[in-house]
Amino acid sequence: MNKKYQNGFFIFGIAVLTLMVSQLDFTQVWDGLQRAGYWFFAVIVLWMFLYIFNTGAWYIIINSTVNGDKSKEETTDNIGQHTKISFWWLYKITVSGFALNYATPGGLMGGEPYRIMSLTPKTGTEKASSSVILYAMTHIFSHFWFWLLSVILYIITQEISIPIGTLLAAVAAFCIIAIWFFIKGYKKGIAFRCMNILSHFPMIRRWASGFIEKHKEQLDNIDSQIAALHNQNRKTFISAVMLELACRIISALEIYFILLVITPDASYPQSILILAFTSLFANMLFFMPLQLGGREGGFLMSAKGLALTANAGIFVALIVRLRELIWTAIGLLMIKFDKKR
Repeated sequence: MNKKYQNGFFIFGIAVLTLMVSQLDFTQVWDGLQRAGYWFFAVIVLWMFLYIFNTGAWYIIINSTVNGDKSKEETTDNIGQHTKISFWWLYKITVSGFALNYATPGGLMGGEPYRIMSLTPKTGTEKASSSVILYAMTHIFSHFWFWLLSVILYIITQEISIPIGTLLAAVAAFCIIAIWFFIKGYKKGIAFRCMNILSHFPMIRRWASGFIEKHKEQLDNIDSQIAALHNQNRKTFISAVMLELACRIISALEIYFILLVITPDASYPQSILILAFTSLFANMLFFMPLQLGGREGGFLMSAKGLALTANAGIFVALIVRLRELIWTAIGLLMIKFDKKR
């Protein structure tokens, strides 16, 4: 990646991270760390392994889009030959990309451009773009499956009142519609459709229409590669989705570890439900950096809904927020370790 853009991503991320850290109550943070003890370090280490799942999903997508198109002639905006991609180099880009997503209002507006620009010298612009779009789709797609499966888990493990049943039905319907939309997008491609939708928004209509007109061929190529993964490489598609879904389920260990500090009766299914509700609520506030306030509110409401105390929800939210800040800082520092080739 060009050094100028690399420094731009780094400076922007550090500025936002500094602003977020300045909003913390350091007395509360210190008390929370003392209370969590070694479990806090277990949470930090857990995410070192969880990012391997994320990297693995993106890695097999990249190999599929690159290897599946070797016989085709490169377009004019691509680099001549493909460079072998190291899994651990991709791990670093994955962590940095998530760090920028955490720090950027709108989420995908930060990490995805960084991933595309980092990958372009190795695969070319179109394949870098298609693999990043495919991975972002897979990451979001797995969330809908996670929320849908969590509805089933709630029905099996919890007592259901009429209001809760209505809410669960609404969530299930929302997830099923979203899964259907994504499957359609996988089959026919989604890049052109998304840009076409943007062309109807008043503020960016002119820019989006111009982009479509100028890059129609590239958008068509990206969509054909997206469709090829789903239609021709089902095993790769399923593997990527399963890795991302496994990451969602295993990440509930974070909440389980934290709950063990305050209640020995905590259960893993309970932790999955807390994570599912909190992530659903927080993603509704995607426009906020690090989903500030939304995640904390989600932990409080989910804790109360599962007969836990409000203090338990606050404590879980605090430790998770600290973990996110630490891994955001690690990811931003990794940007500076990316040597220019």
